[in-house]
Amino acid sequence: MARHEIVMPQMGESITTGTITKWTKAVGDEIEIDEILLEISTDKVESEIPSPIGGRVAAILFEEGETIDVGVKIAEIEDDPAASLDGASDSGSDSGTVKKKEPNESQVETASVSTNNTSGERRFYTPLVKKLADENGVSLNELSTIQGTGAAGRVNKNDFMKYLSSRGASNTSSSVAPIPEKPVAATVSVSAGDQVIEMDNMRKVIAKNMVASKQISPHVNSIEEVDLTHLVKFREETKARFQKEEGFKLTYTPLIMHAIIQALKEYPMVNSSIDGDKIIVKKQINLGMAVAVPGNGLIVPVVKNADGLSLRGLCRAVNDLAIRAREKKLTMDDLSGGTFTFSNVGSFGTLMATPIILQPQVGIYASGAITKRVAVLPGDVMAIRSMMFGTHAYDHRIVDGELGGKFLASIHRNLKEMDPDKLL
Repeated sequence: MARHEIVMPQMGESITTGTITKWTKAVGDEIEIDEILLEISTDKVESEIPSPIGGRVAAILFEEGETIDVGVKIAEIEDDPAASLDGASDSGSDSGTVKKKEPNESQVETASVSTNNTSGERRFYTPLVKKLADENGVSLNELSTIQGTGAAGRVNKNDFMKYLSSRGASNTSSSVAPIPEKPVAATVSVSAGDQVIEMDNMRKVIAKNMVASKQISPHVNSIEEVDLTHLVKFREETKARFQKEEGFKLTYTPLIMHAIIQALKEYPMVNSSIDGDKIIVKKQINLGMAVAVPGNGLIVPVVKNADGLSLRGLCRAVNDLAIRAREKKLTMDDLSGGTFTFSNVGSFGTLMATPIILQPQVGIYASGAITKRVAVLPGDVMAIRSMMFGTHAYDHRIVDGELGGKFLASIHRNLKEMDPDKLL
């Protein structure tokens, strides 16, 4: 008999807490693998959480309506359906009611976060160990080399601090340069009349992820202008018929995403991630699209297997994800697994932008506003055209300037040569 911890899952990059809206099982109930255990709500997502194992619910640590940090243990499941619940009363009552526990340092220490090392072995780390690793510049790849003495070989705080001590000695005795200290933010003075706004958890995570992405990936930006006059004309002539047929508006977003997909097929190295010293070229094209949610920042749902969709199918997928994002009906699956990201900053009227890569991807494309400008056509003819700036931001560790520029040119060539009348 073994007890397995169920922790509050992270449902999106910028989500740090979840609210338990409903427990579908009580202490003592049997549960099958993938059977729904509870329902969770966040600012952006409402989702049903399935059990990762089959067995019997041994403990429920929080009540419905409570908001818990990501990674904190919320329940326990015994993997032996025939096992007794002698220990269940430690965390819940014999009648199956919840006994509330406040999260503390020891509880957070036991809530596990999992990742895969470069050999594919699945390793589990507590939030405390992950925090210590982040503070001391220890990558997940390096963390996977530490020998753990905790349960099931898990790395605990003592293991990490012991490793850190020997690591420091090793660095001192070798030619390896010491890890630079993290920059210290300048002190900000507050004057009379200044408004002080506390960051919410979502904004804190966004800030942390953006800084981390800049530290992890050396960003390079390639920018190019593209003539979209024919697509603008097509949309004006087609939008009424399209809305009548599909029930929603035809936007430029799926047209641009279609062009990105074709470019990713041509240059698959851009559709990849870095794991230590290995480059993982993704077989599937899972294209993320940034969606602005009024009052809740930005969220990036993912169109899975986007290369297998027709243009009309892509239009439907984009519309569906955008609606569910604004109605907080996205699932965890909708927010995970992206291999490349598209951001339409032009929808805000922005002419161009240099976006930040969404880790662990190695690239992101941003389209600016489509505006009419005077352009010089072949034969030195001047004309008013509908032009757009596009930016490809990429990780210079594996995408050099040549590949980054060729990929951007491919997107724009696909847009210029696109015949949406045939594709739709």
